[in-house]
Amino acid sequence: MSRKPIERDRSRLDFGSDDSQTSILHIDMDAFYASVELIERPELVGKPVIIGGSGGRGVVLSATYEARALGVHAAMPMSAAKRLAPQATVISPSHHKYSEVSDAVMEIFSDVTPEVEAISLDEAFLDVSGARRRLGTPTFIGEYIRARIEEEQKITCSVGIAANKFVAKLASTAIKPNGCLVVPPARVIDFLHPLPVGALWGVGPKTEEQLLRLGLRSVADVANTPVSTLERALGFGLAHHLSELSWGRDDRLVISESREKSISNEVTFSTDIDAHEELLKQLLELSEQVAKRLREQGLAGYTITLKLRYSDFKTITRSQKQDRAVDTAFEIYGSIKRLFEELRLQRVRVRLVGVKVDGLIESSEVWAQLDLGLPEVAWQKAERAMDKASDRFGQGAVRPARLVPTDDN
Repeated sequence: MSRKPIERDRSRLDFGSDDSQTSILHIDMDAFYASVELIERPELVGKPVIIGGSGGRGVVLSATYEARALGVHAAMPMSAAKRLAPQATVISPSHHKYSEVSDAVMEIFSDVTPEVEAISLDEAFLDVSGARRRLGTPTFIGEYIRARIEEEQKITCSVGIAANKFVAKLASTAIKPNGCLVVPPARVIDFLHPLPVGALWGVGPKTEEQLLRLGLRSVADVANTPVSTLERALGFGLAHHLSELSWGRDDRLVISESREKSISNEVTFSTDIDAHEELLKQLLELSEQVAKRLREQGLAGYTITLKLRYSDFKTITRSQKQDRAVDTAFEIYGSIKRLFEELRLQRVRVRLVGVKVDGLIESSEVWAQLDLGLPEVAWQKAERAMDKASDRFGQGAVRPARLVPTDDN
């Protein structure tokens, strides 16, 4: 799906109210990070606000609709965003606040139906077919959820209601911000075919260029092109995928309790770094962050990956698979340090470092396999104690001595 915003005249977004054959809701928070920040800064409501790193290499995470109207969008370099919206207020992200609000929103969804597929912190698919008898029509459920989120969390969301995930997602996007749109099966073609080809899942910038070269600009153009023609340009799999979507066909189910595939953290430096000790310090801090996130979600992982991006933007990754899944910074950093040292860097300037853990399983499975006399168990207990201290006294209340600021740094 293209990153370009899909713009439609909201006054024409009326496809009737027949939701009798629609049971899939896509719910997406409106400018989520920005909206959460404005809860504590109401004086900025109605003004251009950008969330993201304010350094020279920062990127935009979110922006209010006032900033978006000026051309600002997520993933844009902050330097470019400031040129487009010099009057905008820039706020550094507060990820702990976003997680708290996200957890509360997901609880609201779970109150409605157990069939919830979280896509990210701020959006999810819901299958409400089993909730109709208890709560009412899908439209009523969508409006009920919108009202609860606004009342309890002080932010707004948009809801798309359709017979499948693809159309529901496009519906919520089309009705943003703060709206609810039903697209009955009988009106899917009316809704879908005027959209640009970038609206189709699987169409990124390169695929979009290929389609445009073929003269295919709208979803209707793709739908009315023989699949054999699409195959020659895109290959068998993508051609059939896009052809199906162009007619509104999507048979994927809402999958609840989906587990994250990986957990990672990375940092881009304001100036390139070539000092190994400083890079290792940053990697230790990232290992701490990843480990804490793993433990918070009750997960552990088998594969640990180091990521480096050099000053010339060349990016490399090195991975190491463990004999058993881990969830402590002690073990994660141990592998990361070995991977780093094996690179034998010679004063190479580094722009970004990252730490990732994947191959995730439930951490309870790890505990069941461990000998309680092993040193790894002692580290697990120690780091869980650190988690409790941080929860009680604040982030960073207990941390490795190497990360404690001194007069020298």
